[in-house]
Order: sequence, then C-alpha cells, then structure tokens
Amino acid sequence: MAEIAVETPEIPAQLPDVRVAVLGAGKMGGILLQAFLKENLFAADLIHATVSHPERAVALSTQWGVDVGTNNLEAVRQADLILIGVKPFQVPDLVAEIKPALAPGKMLVSFAASVKTRSIEEAAGIEIAVVRAMPNTPSTLGAGAAALCRGRFVNDAQMALAARVFETVGRTVLVDEKHMDAVTGLSGSGPAYIYIIIEALAEAGVKVGLPRDVATQLAAQTAFGAAKMVLETGYHPALLKDAVTTPAGCTVDGILELEEGGLRVTLIKAVMRATERARQLAAG
Repeated sequence: MAEIAVETPEIPAQLPDVRVAVLGAGKMGGILLQAFLKENLFAADLIHATVSHPERAVALSTQWGVDVGTNNLEAVRQADLILIGVKPFQVPDLVAEIKPALAPGKMLVSFAASVKTRSIEEAAGIEIAVVRAMPNTPSTLGAGAAALCRGRFVNDAQMALAARVFETVGRTVLVDEKHMDAVTGLSGSGPAYIYIIIEALAEAGVKVGLPRDVATQLAAQTAFGAAKMVLETGYHPALLKDAVTTPAGCTVDGILELEEGGLRVTLIKAVMRATERARQLAAG
C-alpha cells in the first residue's frame, strides 16, 4: 500500500494581516511582543496588548510603539490571535471577561502554566481553537525552548501559526497534552538546574586556582557549547561525551567522580519531582 504524504502547512515569515492581542504583557508576554516587532512578524498597528495599570500601559505603548491598554475585552474584539499571559489563577476570570468577544474563528494561545486546554475551552463556552504552550526563561534572549499542545478544535494551520509565534524566541516542539507536566519539569524548570551546574563548575574552577570571572565565563561557555553540539550535530549526548573522554585521560576521572556522586540520578529525580509538582498544580 502506497504511503500517503501529509503536508505540514507553511507559515510565511511575516503575517502583516493577522490581528494580535497580548493579554498580560508582563514578562513572557512582553518578551514575545518585542520578538514580534524585532522580526516584523505582525504589523505593529495590528498588535494590541494589555496590562493591569494605566500608567504602565502608557509607558509600554511609548516604549514599544504599539497600542497598550487595560481593556482586555476591547483588545480581543480587535484580534484574530489572542495570547494569554496572565498568571494561572487569573485565567478563569480573564476568559469570562473576554467571552463576549470570542468567536469560533479566533485562536487562543495560553502560556499560563498548568492550565489545561479543556479548562479554557469550557470557560469560553464555544468550539474555539486553544493551544497551550510551555516556554522557558531563556526566551528572553531568543534561546528558549517551548512545547506546544493542541486543544480539541485546533487545525493544522492554527498549530503551525502557534509554533511560528514561539519560534521568534527559540525552538519549539509539539507534544500531546499528557506530556505537558513533564515538559514543565524538564525545560520549564531546567534552566535553574543548569545554572546550579554552571555555578558549581565555576566554584570548582576557583577551587583549583582560576579567577572567579574567568571560571564563570569558562563554565557558562562550556555549557553553551556542549548544548550547541547536541542540537546542531544531532549526535546522542553519550556519543559526544565519549568523544571527549580519551583513554586514561583526565575526563574519565572526572566522570567517575560525577557517577560516584550520583549527579545523573539526582538530575533525573529533580525532573521527576518538578513534574509531579506540575501535576499537582494542574489538578488544582
């Protein structure tokens, strides 16, 4: 039986006709909005953002050159794509507030941690496309990792658009919603684990005689370079590790210390613990 080719919808580099609302242009919402402007993804005059306080709205509107206000409902009336960037506990009230302006042709993209797509769909009360995203803080520098999952009413073109949104700040992967808590435990919390590793490596450098600034730069660049090798070569981390580990050399002695100290198991347990906490939050 011949294979059936499935085409993935292609999203243009710029989308000047898409009307966008960023509800809660705080940390991640602001990062995304500025990335849209930097890449010219959406037309600035079709972007509407909201914040809680009028004074902040005026300041951000001046800074970014887009419409920033405090009226969520009005922003949604003018939007095709609605990004939800408020805190998780604020999502139910926000969806209730904007419900009169929602319609089946619009799309909601939420990056409120642990809020399920079905919860937003039910709060909206209509068959509307909802995409859930879990980005992480390196998105600030365009080096983020975001996992996306689709709700019941999302088509392939809408999913591709959501992925394009988060590609402005890093890499994206598509997962089933059942995996989103694990994503939170791995890439959502993961930067904190890596910072601890970098800090420990830098302290080790100081211990063996390096100036602190030099040790920190070497540790951070080493972590960055190792990650880049994994991503850009496509090789398994174990294979790349073996390439550094020469017979009877220095690295193998260091690895033996890591294994004896339980670093591998400790990191696995950290992801498992954070994942379980994410599940608890999602369950309410």
